[in-house]
Amino acid sequence: MTPPVCTSASNGMTRPAPYPSFASYVRARQPVLLRTARSLTANPCDAEDLLQSALAKTYVAWERIEDHRALDGYVRRALLNTRTSQWRKRKVDEYVCDELPEPDPVIGAEDPAEQQALHDAMWRAVTKLPARQRAMVVLRYYEDLSEAQTAEVLGVSVGTVKSAVSRALGKLREDPELGLVR
Repeated sequence: MTPPVCTSASNGMTRPAPYPSFASYVRARQPVLLRTARSLTANPCDAEDLLQSALAKTYVAWERIEDHRALDGYVRRALLNTRTSQWRKRKVDEYVCDELPEPDPVIGAEDPAEQQALHDAMWRAVTKLPARQRAMVVLRYYEDLSEAQTAEVLGVSVGTVKSAVSRALGKLREDPELGLVR
């Protein structure tokens, strides 16, 4: 049996940069994937590190991924698995002290509990929308797609997206549960 020979070095040809489609994928989907990473961590810097780790794993597996239409799902699974591994490996240091260290209250900062209550109320209101309007609102405002991209994903015209989102926002404005928050 003969050992494998590297022919690319011997013929003098330079290879193009590996995975140019990976770079274009990262440029196109990074904002959405970063939002997903931020939902898994409490710190935006940790979210960026988490996304980089998941993208590194995706880059290594790029040739093995058969369906490139399912890349978002692959990266989201890599994000979740990486975050789970980090959580399991974390070292918890506890120190006994007489006084609990409390941060100084920030003037003008909103209460995190109120922010979470607002988030929950908003999501409940969105789930009350009809399925088509809900899909358009989620794609436009949660996934941050443009009107044209939303129309393309759902297979409808841009005008349909505009009118359906307008009606959905009107229903959200009239929702009694969100009226208490204003």
